[in-house]
Amino acid sequence: MNRLLLALVVALALTACSKEEAPPPKAAASKPAPERAPGDPKAGQKLADAQCKTCHGADGGAVAPGIPHLAAQRETYLLAALKAYKEGKRAHAALKVIAEHMSEADIRNVSAYYAGLPPVGIVHAAKDVHATPYERGKSRIAACVKCHGEDGNAGAAGIPSLAGQQANYLIIALQEYVRGERKSGPTHSAMRELTPVDMEAVALYFASQTPGQRTPPQNVDPGAGAQLSAVCSGCHGVQGIAADSATPNLAGQDFNYLVDAIKAYRTTRKREKMRLYITGLSDADIRNVAGFYTMQKSRPSERGQTMVRDLTDKCDRCHGAGVELPGMPVPKLRGQDRDYLMMAIRAYRDDRRESTTMHKMSLPYGDSIIESIANYYSGQPAN
Repeated sequence: MNRLLLALVVALALTACSKEEAPPPKAAASKPAPERAPGDPKAGQKLADAQCKTCHGADGGAVAPGIPHLAAQRETYLLAALKAYKEGKRAHAALKVIAEHMSEADIRNVSAYYAGLPPVGIVHAAKDVHATPYERGKSRIAACVKCHGEDGNAGAAGIPSLAGQQANYLIIALQEYVRGERKSGPTHSAMRELTPVDMEAVALYFASQTPGQRTPPQNVDPGAGAQLSAVCSGCHGVQGIAADSATPNLAGQDFNYLVDAIKAYRTTRKREKMRLYITGLSDADIRNVAGFYTMQKSRPSERGQTMVRDLTDKCDRCHGAGVELPGMPVPKLRGQDRDYLMMAIRAYRDDRRESTTMHKMSLPYGDSIIESIANYYSGQPAN
């Protein structure tokens, strides 16, 4: 635009126009954003000694599990956290009262004080606690392998394979056996010894195994079964691999097990939509549907072997050492208290702490995975 105006001025001058062209008005310079007044660490120390050190220690280190270390934390994050408590966006009765009585200067001062402290040492938990969910699951499958195989590929007819099955579906199934909602045998009693975190780990282990390819069942018509499975595909996928992790994969499953399971919806299994559809199928139809799904190629539904590493690599994009995101109050995680990290991630997952991004990222993960992420970061040197 300025070049166009300049060309017009030159053109008028060349035609001996006696009237001078006024120069174009300059754009008003934008005012820089006011800088935040720096905090006073000495004033912050006085406030911390009076209000904070009972829980966060004289050196900024937590005095008990579940309390965060504040020493060497990013100042921008500390400021944002205190303001969130002050405004009621974070739920903690004591901190809310303390923050409500702090002025803006107090918040800046105490944040500057803790940010300027050297990192505190870390306390390593027991070795077993640091195992990944995959490793934990592998150590707790002894009662399962007798029937389902060490890699989840059952060898006996009528026994379901667990390899590659959806993890959430396996967790639901384990819980139903424990509650007596599924027909169970003597071997299922071992499930009662599993904690909820153990169940998640066992499910993740089997979900990460590679399903084997099945031999074609006898006296079935897979083509007819494919046509009849059109209704099933809405939940179980066109090829028998479900998109929803709480819905079981049918691809590559044992033929006899599928036949028995489908027939059970006529009588004992309680899924009304399934019952309505199955009631209209003949025994031959059911065999054909089962034969179709048995011959489909399946795959692992999870990557438990590398899941924790993959997730912490993603976390490090924002929380990694040396990473600074302008305008985003992101905390350091390395060397942080393990129990506090677990509580915080669960709060984001369960939508009890305000952050849309963190809620979406943590929503898919159970406590076993959250525990492993917390174990990893709490075991790293603070920086």
